[in-house]
Amino acid sequence: MKLYTPVERPTDCPCIDYSHRLMLLGSCFATNIGTRLQEAKFCCDVNPYGVLYNPLSISMALREMLSGKVYVPDDLYLHQGLWHSAMHHGDFSHVSSEEALRQINDRLRRAASEMDRLDFLLLTWGTAWVYEDKETGRVVGNCHKLPEKCFQRRRLSVAEIVNDGVSLFSGLLARNERLQVVLTVSPIRHVRDGLHDNQLSKATLLLAAEQIAEAFPRRVFYFPTYELLLDELRDYRFYADDLVHPSEVAVQYVWERFTEWCLASETDKVMRECEQIHKDLSHKPLHPDSEEYKRFLGQILLKIDRLNGKYPYLDFQNERKLCLTRLNK
Repeated sequence: MKLYTPVERPTDCPCIDYSHRLMLLGSCFATNIGTRLQEAKFCCDVNPYGVLYNPLSISMALREMLSGKVYVPDDLYLHQGLWHSAMHHGDFSHVSSEEALRQINDRLRRAASEMDRLDFLLLTWGTAWVYEDKETGRVVGNCHKLPEKCFQRRRLSVAEIVNDGVSLFSGLLARNERLQVVLTVSPIRHVRDGLHDNQLSKATLLLAAEQIAEAFPRRVFYFPTYELLLDELRDYRFYADDLVHPSEVAVQYVWERFTEWCLASETDKVMRECEQIHKDLSHKPLHPDSEEYKRFLGQILLKIDRLNGKYPYLDFQNERKLCLTRLNK
């Protein structure tokens, strides 16, 4: 009995391995997949601006990284006691403008230093609906709860997204000849836009992604995250309680498809060992001061040493430090 419609594997898939450097930008779904890549010890930078939802804001973030942008006080505004950047997620907002700028520029500097060394750029678009600041005419990455009267809300056209994407990638791919880009559309439902408007938005993103991928064969790929949830899973059981975000099971399902289709086969064994170390360290001991738990931590350190001996490029600095802290060393 056929119980679901399978999504076909894309004919062109990237082949990512541990020698590659990656960056993920976009919606919180990019963070979900990026976190798993980091836990598996891939060299991976995730959302240096925080979560961004629309293609133009993601594009602008990349342009700022490429241009060496440095944020100054005039780039921030004060609202509800916090200093905000219209380009950044609220994680970067702060009561002190100096601290907000320090966090923004430190993070931007680290991300910018990676741009010319990247092998893969994974972009997850969430919505084609944007908010334009009425004073500046610029599309904002985050409204930070400013009154609606400050913004003009509109839906991007396919042509706008494609023209911007082609312009961006033409320069980016010429600058870094080994770079490949993976585009995907987030399955997160933007129900505040209304269900019909959400569908129009997703359709706009899908059409734009297809056209951009066609413009850069073998350099820009489309990964069917949206289709995996909407077609293969297609059930509210695979959404969180808010019926908007994918459940943990759904995220894991897409992650497994991503590893199957986009990661080199030889990465599988290393990934499983890295994931086991992460799982072991997430374990909450009943008696953290016991000799048994100390032996357990010692075994984790031995696993780390063995893996680092085979794969010296894997970064276990945080895990090693955590083990030693728990061992009181």
